[in-house]
Amino acid sequence: MHRFDYRGDPGTMLIDLTGSHVWDASSVATLDAITTKYARYGKTVRIVGLNPASAERHARLAGRLGP
Repeated sequence: MHRFDYRGDPGTMLIDLTGSHVWDASSVATLDAITTKYARYGKTVRIVGLNPASAERHARLAGRLGP
């Protein structure tokens, strides 16, 4: 989350999670935080490569974990 250049990166960011697994709500919350930070600079994030279980978990929880 801290290694991205939110201000300097291109307008559309692709995060490839091929070979990764979103295990729990904290993983989804981290992806949400990254997406939110990019949005502050008018940028969009595409998350690709999720396996079916991770995609379901992300779809179910994304945007629902914040304050």
